[in-house]
Amino acid sequence: MRLEEYRGGLGTLLLVTSDGRKRDMKIVGIGLNKTGTSTLGVCFKHWGLEHVSVHHDAFKAWQAERFDDVVNIARQYDSFEDWPWPLVYQQLDRAYPGSKFVLTKRKDPQTWYKSLCKHAQRTGPTELREVIYGFAMPQQHQAEHIEFYNAHLQSVRDYFRDRPQDLLEICWEEGDGWPELADFLGLEDPGIPLPHANPCPAGVQVRRKQPSPFKRIRRNVRAMRNRISKRIKR
Repeated sequence: MRLEEYRGGLGTLLLVTSDGRKRDMKIVGIGLNKTGTSTLGVCFKHWGLEHVSVHHDAFKAWQAERFDDVVNIARQYDSFEDWPWPLVYQQLDRAYPGSKFVLTKRKDPQTWYKSLCKHAQRTGPTELREVIYGFAMPQQHQAEHIEFYNAHLQSVRDYFRDRPQDLLEICWEEGDGWPELADFLGLEDPGIPLPHANPCPAGVQVRRKQPSPFKRIRRNVRAMRNRISKRIKR
């Protein structure tokens, strides 16, 4: 099965297979919060996908183990990130075969934990955090949170071990960006700076991958084709 085209809007994103069959599909961000999920959501919206971030009704349904309700709520959207979506990727995968999953991560667990603590200082205790991690505030619970973070990464990797085409691991801090995401989803690289929805604190350096010359050539060829197409239409 391979992606040939997307048709977005109101949860009607379709996967067109090589034999012409069409399936309802989803693009799901399954990284934990404070791994760059907001940036991922902005990227999805750039492509015109019907996107949803945290969804409280879906979270309550997950909490009550009403997974059919979660799946039905997901039917309205094309792409997802934030809660409860990283917690229900297996249910969504079974409900929407052929979907794509993006696992955002930080450069190391300690960096993620520090970011989580800073975020908690700004927001204060939350019910979501207490239900998911077991603590309303992460401070003084580093070991438990890092264990949760590592366990989530390993669980996702184990689940998709035999299906690498359906999972992308991405880390903005290590220089991943539009090219990796676009190649994975089969969408056009917009060739614009990556939108950092929640910028790094001052002093944190984010490495940028130097674009491959072949990728630059492909972008230039696409741009040239677009210009020629516009001239022909005129």
